Amino acid sequence: MNDALHDPQRPDEDFALKLDAQDPLARYRQEFHIPTGPDGRPLIYLCGNSLGLQPVRTRAFVDQELRDWAELAVDGHFRARRPWYPYHERLREPGARLVGALPHEVVFMNGLTVNLHLLMVSFYRPTPQRYRIVIEDAAFPSDIYLARTQLQCHGISPDDGLIVLRPRAGEHLIRTEDVLDLLRREGSSIAVLLLPGVNYFTGQVFDMQRIAHAGHAAGCAVGFDLAHAAGNVELRLHEWQVDFAAWCTYKYLNSGPGAVAGCFIHDRHVRNTDLTALPRFGGWWGNDPLTRFRMHLEPEFVPVPSADAWQLSNPPILAMAPVLASLEIFDEVGMAAIRAKSLRLTRYLQFLLDQMPSSRYTVITPREPEWRGCQFSILAHERPRELHQSLESAGVVCDFREPNVVRVAPAPLYNTHHEVWRFWQILARHA
Repeated sequence: MNDALHDPQRPDEDFALKLDAQDPLARYRQEFHIPTGPDGRPLIYLCGNSLGLQPVRTRAFVDQELRDWAELAVDGHFRARRPWYPYHERLREPGARLVGALPHEVVFMNGLTVNLHLLMVSFYRPTPQRYRIVIEDAAFPSDIYLARTQLQCHGISPDDGLIVLRPRAGEHLIRTEDVLDLLRREGSSIAVLLLPGVNYFTGQVFDMQRIAHAGHAAGCAVGFDLAHAAGNVELRLHEWQVDFAAWCTYKYLNSGPGAVAGCFIHDRHVRNTDLTALPRFGGWWGNDPLTRFRMHLEPEFVPVPSADAWQLSNPPILAMAPVLASLEIFDEVGMAAIRAKSLRLTRYLQFLLDQMPSSRYTVITPREPEWRGCQFSILAHERPRELHQSLESAGVVCDFREPNVVRVAPAPLYNTHHEVWRFWQILARHA
């Protein structure tokens, strides 16, 4: 049987429709609310790298908690359909499968930058000899602010304490060998590498395994901001020996604006409950649950030997319900299948863009499929805002990043090959 998934690519509409007809994940599109334009037709939503679409099942999850709150009040902590007291534990196993971790290495709490600051309390322990933090050029602004203020809180000038990895002259991407070379040259002064799994601006996937190995060889702690990696690419955080990581859940994980974030701390650290050896801030939900409700009778913070020990406050149930709904979908599909469709979508988009060479833009995302996720970053050489506005006026939802980059991200759970084809047709008219 002729299988379009393995046919040579073609730029005609029929081929795109044939790809969709043979897409094993096609049915999951109906699991999401697709926004519509003024004419009532579905928009081409390519902005899941900024805010994922709402799963249809999310409302039922939130409504259940509202009903339990209304009907049970305080008793909902133990008698709700999904009891609130251990609610965060429901997210452990699907969250661990998502990022390649052991269940006790994962906790969902707070927001992404809050989690990174809490993790830096434990993993950024500067000494006079080893005090520097490494981040990448074009890091997400919150990571830049985090690194600079962490240094300042320790009395270290960011001009001295911050190392920014930059692409080589005339390039847009950071080469792994340049990261490794920096560690060989400067490793003895570096306390923490804080790098992305996927760079938000270019869409580049970093070689997390090699970087973690080299960082440890140089004596550094290695952490990753996985905001654009979780739910986008396959991760093996435990296997790669990553020290810590954090990620938001409102992008590829479709959990809603400002949703509760995820956090990973490797097993070799979570089992260390010695607060002198591994400092952390204490809060009652990070305390040993066997004594949590002894309240003032237990004045000493006794961390539970899991990632839960980094929690400060009780979980926000109404905010966690959408995360649980989304993780249910990811568990049903599996990251291997999600990544496989993502590779098909981006290979197809790359093929189409290659049919339309343009002097008006350059794609700065890696051409090699394994080194990019869903996102394509299009650097516009002329009138970049005008290009973005033209795309949006034609029914494409994407985003613009200063000074001149349009980002589009076909998300495999709800985007189609035909949408990718339609986007290419629209881009051709304006580029």
